This record gives sequence, C-alpha cells and structure tokens, in this order.
Amino acid sequence: MRKVALVTGGGRGIGRAIVRKLAEQGYDVAVNYHRSRAAAEELAEELRRAGCNAAAFGADTAEPEAVKAMFRAAQAALGPVEVLVNNAGIALPGGLFQDVDDGTWNRAFAVNVGGMRNTIRSALPHMLHEKRGSIVNISSIWGLRGASCEVTYSSTKAAVVGLTRSLAMELAPSHIRVNAVAPGCIDTDMVRSLGRETMDALAAQTPLGRLGTPEDIAAAAAFLAGEEASFITGQILTVDGGFVG
Repeated sequence: MRKVALVTGGGRGIGRAIVRKLAEQGYDVAVNYHRSRAAAEELAEELRRAGCNAAAFGADTAEPEAVKAMFRAAQAALGPVEVLVNNAGIALPGGLFQDVDDGTWNRAFAVNVGGMRNTIRSALPHMLHEKRGSIVNISSIWGLRGASCEVTYSSTKAAVVGLTRSLAMELAPSHIRVNAVAPGCIDTDMVRSLGRETMDALAAQTPLGRLGTPEDIAAAAAFLAGEEASFITGQILTVDGGFVG
C-alpha cells in the first residue's frame, strides 16, 4: 500500500523538488501551497499523468484552522498522511536587529515555526494511533551558525532545530521519527533575487565551489523520510557543500 506524503510549500523551489522526489519513490503526494496555486496544481497534474496519486491543497500554514481543513481534505482525497515534510517558510527582507518591526518578527515566527506546529499537530493523531510516521523539517545553516542582519530568519530556523530534536525524543517511544535538513546556499528564486554577483560570491565561499540545487535538498529529505533512515531520529542533516564546516 502506497504511503501518503504531504509537503508544505510544495509548489515551488525546494518544495517542488521534494514532491517530485517522493513521487518518484512511490509516495502519493499532497502538495500544499499558499499563494502558488497554479504552480502546485500544474505539478499535481504532471504527477497524475505519470501515474502518481497527487493533489494540491491550499492553506496558509500559519492558520491552524486552515491546516486542519487541509489535512481533512488530503485524507479524503488520498488517505491519511504518514510522511510530513515541513518545507513552507518565508525569508523576509534582512536588516539590523533593532530595525525589525513587530509585524515582521511575528509573521516570520508564525510561518516558519508556528506553521510547523500546526501541521505536526494535525498529522500526529493518525501517526500516534498507528505507531509510525516520519516528519522532516526544513531548517537552514543560518539556524545553526547565525547570520548578521538575518537575526529574525536565523532565529526561526534555530527554533526549528530545537523543535526537531525535542519532538524526536518525545515521539520516539511511538516509533515516529523527526529529523531536519539544514540547506546551505541553494539556487532558488530567493537566492537569484540577490543578483549574479552575490550568487557567485556565495558559490565561491562554498568549499564544493557551487550553489546547491533543490534536488540536493530533496534527496536528503526523501532519505530521512524513508525506511532506509528507520534508525535515524532527532538529527539535523546539513546539506551545504561544506559551507559551515
């Protein structure tokens, strides 16, 4: 029987690559989106044509009731979620810590941390009942080492590390695994918006000499989600080309 995986922020970038990788590995996939409806629905249609059960579901993960409704719809369409990949997140404009207003700070935490809390709470009843499941959270190298003028984003991603490690210990007796991937500098729309000069500088700072790809992150997330990682929980897998050492 095919397992159902739900990927938040699955319509674009890293999330899109994760959806494709999980579908390739035999999962039925629920593709969550917030604003990228057309991209998510196009991806779900592409996967259906390839023989995968897939559907797109809209929800702002920062809204608990919207997340609950999404899980109900996903279960009705595909079945209960047994793999949850928390990829949805925002990177608001950086700046000096003292210049970050309350709205920016609160929204970043609401999405990047609160969104994971909401999806995990909706996924857990089935996982706890079945005594199995896998949760993969997407953090960042900036959550491990920090970044000047990115205190807000780095703080949210550090919180994801704490959430992952603590929840892994709590859920281990129920055979539910919780891990995270910490991407480095990845060639996505967000990084491209910084300009070619900055992209080249980031690649030069990466010991492997290039930016990562969404597919690099997808491979790591799919590994942690699957049975090959059945004895791995509470871990933060850094995928950064050696950037943080």
